[in-house]
Amino acid sequence: MTFVRKIYDKMLALSEGNAAMWALFAVAFAESSFFPIPPDIMLIPMILAAPSKAWHIAGLATFASILGGYFGYAIGIFLFDLIAEPLLKFYGYLEKFKEFENYYHEYGAWIVFGAGLTPFPYKIITIASGAVKLDLLVFTIASVLARGGRFFIVAWLLKRYGAPMKTFIEKNLGWLSILFLILLIGGFALIKYI
Repeated sequence: MTFVRKIYDKMLALSEGNAAMWALFAVAFAESSFFPIPPDIMLIPMILAAPSKAWHIAGLATFASILGGYFGYAIGIFLFDLIAEPLLKFYGYLEKFKEFENYYHEYGAWIVFGAGLTPFPYKIITIASGAVKLDLLVFTIASVLARGGRFFIVAWLLKRYGAPMKTFIEKNLGWLSILFLILLIGGFALIKYI
């Protein structure tokens, strides 16, 4: 687990410099539309290194994640007709997709909210929301509440329990990395069954 320790130490060191906020912005934006690694990999060490900036860091992650969500939404709108629809027609699944689209419009706010708050790959939801043309206001409100809720809860926990949390993370970094990886893979595996 020395590789994980090096990444963790690098994130802590990076979190003290000016480039950290830009890197967090880039990771949070990209994760909401195409990048597989969640921004927590930067968010947590940044808040642990600078707890007085916790709200600012969480706010930036939220803002970037929502902007990235709009990019994912645009991917769903503009690339669906070009790539996905012909494939659905070819395999005879276009009618099933229409059923899914109706379901998504009925429960879309809850789907976006649930995915935005959990380790589920949020990019899948942003792209799907664009593909089914979920109401943009509904998408925005659910995204703000979910992503903001997630990042600000993490910020509050780390700000409140920072020193013990930092000790816990550093002591159990190997196991926490494995758990994080399992949750990430589990989120992608869950997509197959939806």
